[in-house]
Amino acid sequence: MGDIENISKNPENLLKMLLFHRNPELNGRLETFVRMLEPANIVVITEPDFYEKKLVGEMATDHELIELNRKYYSNSYLYRSNPDDVARTEKDTYISSLDEKNAGATNNWMEPEQLKSRIFNLIKGSMKNKTMYIVPFILGPAGSKYSEAGIQLTDNPYVVINLIKISLVGKEAINRIEKTGKYVVAVHVTGTLDKNNRYIAHFTDEDLIISVNTAYGGNALLTKKAYALRIASVHARDNSRMAEHMMALEVTSPDGRKYGISGAFPSASGKTNLSMIRTPADMDGWDAQLLSDDIIWMHINNDSLYAINPEYGFFGVAPGTNATTNPNAMKAFNRDTIFTNTALTTDGKPWWYSLDTSVNEVYNWHGNLTTDLKNAAHPNSRFTTPIKNYPYLSNKFYDNEGLKIDAMLFGGRRSDLIPLVRQAKSWAQGVLFGAMIRAETTAATTGKVGILRNDPMAMIPFCGYNIGDYFQHWLDMGKLVKHRPEIFYVNWFRKDSDGNFIWPGFSENFRVIEWIASRLDAKSNAIETPVGLIPDIANFPSGNLGKKKLEQLFEIDYPGWLKELNEIEPFFKKIGDSFPEELWREFHNMKDGVEKQI
Repeated sequence: MGDIENISKNPENLLKMLLFHRNPELNGRLETFVRMLEPANIVVITEPDFYEKKLVGEMATDHELIELNRKYYSNSYLYRSNPDDVARTEKDTYISSLDEKNAGATNNWMEPEQLKSRIFNLIKGSMKNKTMYIVPFILGPAGSKYSEAGIQLTDNPYVVINLIKISLVGKEAINRIEKTGKYVVAVHVTGTLDKNNRYIAHFTDEDLIISVNTAYGGNALLTKKAYALRIASVHARDNSRMAEHMMALEVTSPDGRKYGISGAFPSASGKTNLSMIRTPADMDGWDAQLLSDDIIWMHINNDSLYAINPEYGFFGVAPGTNATTNPNAMKAFNRDTIFTNTALTTDGKPWWYSLDTSVNEVYNWHGNLTTDLKNAAHPNSRFTTPIKNYPYLSNKFYDNEGLKIDAMLFGGRRSDLIPLVRQAKSWAQGVLFGAMIRAETTAATTGKVGILRNDPMAMIPFCGYNIGDYFQHWLDMGKLVKHRPEIFYVNWFRKDSDGNFIWPGFSENFRVIEWIASRLDAKSNAIETPVGLIPDIANFPSGNLGKKKLEQLFEIDYPGWLKELNEIEPFFKKIGDSFPEELWREFHNMKDGVEKQI
């Protein structure tokens, strides 16, 4: 389908012709934005492969994309964003519900009509002389009743290319919208990239997302955090489901037993590496296959929780990824990949610090030749890769029911206090584990890096409604699911007194998975503490790690835990009356138990 000229003359008939559907409500909503934005052309992405190739070619010709060395990275390109548009901006992200209480204490809220007025003033006529791309998409397996569909409007070809890589785009989505009548409209306007007038707005009562003055990542790829978490979490709440910022992994033991392992971790806490983990050389017979690296949607099936992955690609952080830390990711993104804000070697390869230590000089993420290697790639530089490139993808990815979840992991980057692994004694205590996550901030969002902040279930930036009600939803789901997953908390990052990591991490984390599997099968003992069940180190599969280091990894510092609980309590109180009484009881039980040990 080619470009259509002068669409503003008759948008109603044009949209009906383009979309081939019989949904007057959707046509009306799209017509409103066409009239408001006044694009010169409209392109509907019904044939994603054709349009991806076309747009990549155009952007490469205009030097907006730099083709990488084909010998090492086939069909792959580097993109450099505006220097003021490099990460999610939480201060500009709004949950605009009719009732302010539905947004809660941790979300930015503005009354819907007021927020729309501000945004509409910014975007009116903003696509004059530009093309509007209409991108229909499905989140989740095409045939699953748990999947959802939507349409994103955008004026940015970089956004379109990324959407094609991370979502199921095209006619299937149009057909699904026709069949179900359910959809989300997501409007993205690049605008002037004015960082002082940037909005990522979620109108949760009307399934509408509008983003303006940004063209980067989760701010602009509205299928991702905006829909798959913020909007989807509201849908999940209303339908006894769960939309979570979690990875998921299908693990197979030497005797053929299958385990579904999910995990919620704030940025830089090991989530991607865990989702793509490989087994240590001495763990013959164990295997792991990826379902999701970032987001899962869960539903109840056969009295258990099952997870699907709403995404069709990775939008991963590049720094920290190399052949040692994540060899499977390296295999995935050596083709068909868009790299954003990495450095570039003089022979045309993407580069970030620690990727290749033999490099002496690179073009930094601004495009300038430099020997300042530590700052050459932006710390939040990314790779966008189709999930089909991943060599160890679980067959459950394509299954309409998804993967049965047997264990849920919570975790956050912490250098002290938190043991390597501990297990909740009950579902409610497990929910408290998730609510208590605190981790160091990273470059994935704007603001200071390295500050300890509360990030329950790794959802603080992504929950589309009141976080207290979200905790209650977790508790309620536990009552609805007969065969509940066991809940664990892990911390790969504990350090010794010299500042060195005690646990080797990376593939060695599989040994923790082995212990978790043994707990699921009731084959190993655990020691009860007020903060959960910890392994008996005499039976923990620690590899070559000595007894002294194991003792450090599982030491329970009760004064430190009391300090932790006292620091978390004000955050819980800030949530107000919506914080569940059942969770307060769990909190005070834990605190009383800790105090008795001091």
